[in-house]
Amino acid sequence: MGFMLRVRLASFFAGAAAAAAGGGYFLYKDYKLAHDSTALKVKGLHEHVDARYKALDKRLAALEAQKSTSSPVVDTPSD
Repeated sequence: MGFMLRVRLASFFAGAAAAAAGGGYFLYKDYKLAHDSTALKVKGLHEHVDARYKALDKRLAALEAQKSTSSPVVDTPSD
């Protein structure tokens, strides 16, 4: 009687260990897939923001150059 109980318990724990290992592997693969997807989206967003920043910097430099070449208008208060 005791021998059968030990065999059943050993079989149960072997199955539980195999299921845990398989489940852990699939969870790890799912995590890696989600991480790679999110990293790709963030990289694309970073490139988009970086391009917009460079365009704004170029526009600002053009406006500053335009402002420095034009003559300044000084308003004198009338008394």
